[in-house]
Amino acid sequence: MKWIDIPPVWLAAFLAAAWVQSSRFPMGLTFGGAWSDFAGGLLVGGGLLLMLLALMEFRRHKTTAVPHHTPSTLIQSGIFRRTRNPIYLGDALILAGLILRWDAVLALPLVPIFIWVIEKRFIIPEEDRMRRTFRADFARYASKVRRWV
Repeated sequence: MKWIDIPPVWLAAFLAAAWVQSSRFPMGLTFGGAWSDFAGGLLVGGGLLLMLLALMEFRRHKTTAVPHHTPSTLIQSGIFRRTRNPIYLGDALILAGLILRWDAVLALPLVPIFIWVIEKRFIIPEEDRMRRTFRADFARYASKVRRWV
């Protein structure tokens, strides 16, 4: 069952909840038109771009991007100079963007809840493994680069 406990599955579950809220329980609420479609598209596109940039760095450094594994290299280049978790940030942007696009007003609280789940289930354990593996290098990196933005 460990294969189920991966960020894309969590993202899919949160997206499904947002879609259900939008399609079944709109409650007459709306974000108000074309601006939310545009902003949602920008967020989804930005999230996909962050993920792509991060995956390119993982490939360039020949290390794993699998959440439950410890990478062989501490990546500090590319997008990782700006955020320690570009893929998770991309997930959150995609969730927020699709909530806007789907006009799922009542689903907005899912974004901070998703961030909390990802931090507890993935980021904190990953950073603990990296702290044990890369010691002072990770401590310096974490002091320079923020977890999210």
